[in-house]
Amino acid sequence: MLRNAFEPWHLFLIIAVLVLLFGSKKLPDMARGLGRSMRILKSEAKALKDDRAAEAPRAEAAESAASH
Repeated sequence: MLRNAFEPWHLFLIIAVLVLLFGSKKLPDMARGLGRSMRILKSEAKALKDDRAAEAPRAEAAESAASH
């Protein structure tokens, strides 16, 4: 169904509509902001994953200590 969703002319049409709606001066700022947001999201997801990985051995140690 969505196999041919993004053919080259589709992308050109999307870019043309974005330029018409927002103007060519605002688009680089929007792209920069989107890039910053993506980097922040990536770093927060990595921090969450690291926290869970560090938490797992502590929880296992607490369970084994409680069972003895």
